[in-house]
Amino acid sequence: MKSKICVVGSSNIDQISYVENIPGDGETVFGSSYQMGFGGKGANQAVMASLLGAETYMITCLGEDVYADMTIENYKKNNINIDHLQIVPGSSGVAPIWVDESGQNRIIVISGSNDLIDAEKVIESLSKITDLKIIVGQFEIPLEVTEKVFSFAKENNITTILNPAPAKIPSENLLSLTDWFIPNEVEFATISNLDAFVDEDLIEYGNSISGNLIVTLGEEGAASVAEDSVNKISAPKVKAIDTTGAGDAFVGAFAYGLASDLMPQDAIKLAIDRASNSVTKPGTQISYSAK
Repeated sequence: MKSKICVVGSSNIDQISYVENIPGDGETVFGSSYQMGFGGKGANQAVMASLLGAETYMITCLGEDVYADMTIENYKKNNINIDHLQIVPGSSGVAPIWVDESGQNRIIVISGSNDLIDAEKVIESLSKITDLKIIVGQFEIPLEVTEKVFSFAKENNITTILNPAPAKIPSENLLSLTDWFIPNEVEFATISNLDAFVDEDLIEYGNSISGNLIVTLGEEGAASVAEDSVNKISAPKVKAIDTTGAGDAFVGAFAYGLASDLMPQDAIKLAIDRASNSVTKPGTQISYSAK
């Protein structure tokens, strides 16, 4: 039986412009290329988990537009179960993205229908999915929805993974419902006012929450905290072309590893490997692969 994962989160259409240098205030620059693709942190994580072999469900909210039609077809192409999609009037989510020559990105997320996901309908959907091992959440849908979803998960002994991106301060209740808390180094600093590259800071924050802490560190890999120790796993040295979606590749791959009963450190190694591979290619989901 395949490992069963449900991602409750966002779907966006990525609109990616590649430029030598990001323009400053009032400046116009010429880009080298443009690409439109499928994104949204939730969608990205679901695609990565599905590519690795998980039986993956996506619960998301789309608008009544051509982007919704495109998104649905993309989910089908990636073997992701969409029986529980929600559709509302208005626009789907979009994300204009700038990527400079070093591979670093700047992203503007316009939530659209993602802000209108109905928590009660999500809970009703989750109750129909049997043998669910993991639920993954992020911060591109309303936090109160994720909190209700994680409360359902706890009541039903389902493991929860929270990727607090874009960075917002989670409630104490949401943190108490989270089994695996996975920010990147910037999100960690925003949420904790601590430095992800200082072991003592990682330990301090890790001991302040009830769940497990993993912080992704970009090209330096990731750090996990267990009681009073920090375990850092380095990333392979690669030439980064586009870092967009690398964090989502990490979370999706980690969820797959955990649902497949890998030891947490082995799941982290798999996640680093898939995230590192993704930055060597342009685009978001199209940069993901199983190996």
